[in-house]
Amino acid sequence: MGEHPLTPRHANLLARAVVDTTALPWVASPEPTVHRKLIERAGGDGTRATSLVRFAPGARFPEHIHHGGEEFLVLEGSFCDETGCFPAGSYVRNPPGSRHVPSAPEGCIIFVKLHHMPEAETEHIVVNTHEAPWLPGLVEGLEVMPLGSFEGEHTALVRWQPQTHFQSHHHFGGEEIFVLEGVFSDENGDYPAGTWLRSPHWSQHTPFTQTGCTIWVKTGHLPIPDRW
Repeated sequence: MGEHPLTPRHANLLARAVVDTTALPWVASPEPTVHRKLIERAGGDGTRATSLVRFAPGARFPEHIHHGGEEFLVLEGSFCDETGCFPAGSYVRNPPGSRHVPSAPEGCIIFVKLHHMPEAETEHIVVNTHEAPWLPGLVEGLEVMPLGSFEGEHTALVRWQPQTHFQSHHHFGGEEIFVLEGVFSDENGDYPAGTWLRSPHWSQHTPFTQTGCTIWVKTGHLPIPDRW
């Protein structure tokens, strides 16, 4: 039996969370050819959620509207809708109110966040991460690829060379990480590829990597307690 879709999961945005997504089961979606790994969600369908979604070859999802927006990174295969097909390495950001009919003629897996954008966000963004430039990071051995931002929220890929260390720092508005390659580490542990982490507002750590890694990072989007 899969997890019930109405089950909240890591719904407290003020709490730190670490999830090994490789250990999560694939559970059914409303479409039989689409399955999900439920990472973080406020409740059932139509609420805030972070998931891995797997489309079987030939899968197609009915037209739907993203009332709270959608952003996703294509991890495997190719994701398609009326605007085109987006192969592995594509980052897509659809603002609140957007709608589409997704499909995957050859199948795909995406890392996706739903219903988390403010209504004022209107920009549609597509980034081919195989072609976009890497920019120098704040320390030697670190490179950053900006993906999208709105007001105080920023999303990027960050590539770490082996034996790279970053200074201790706080996260204003929190930080969320999905490890794509290698092993990301801090004083709390080691996080191999497939690990999802959420650190709340004003949390602090000293990140590093021994082996090198590439991570998807979102900062500044989690609630600040005295403003929530």
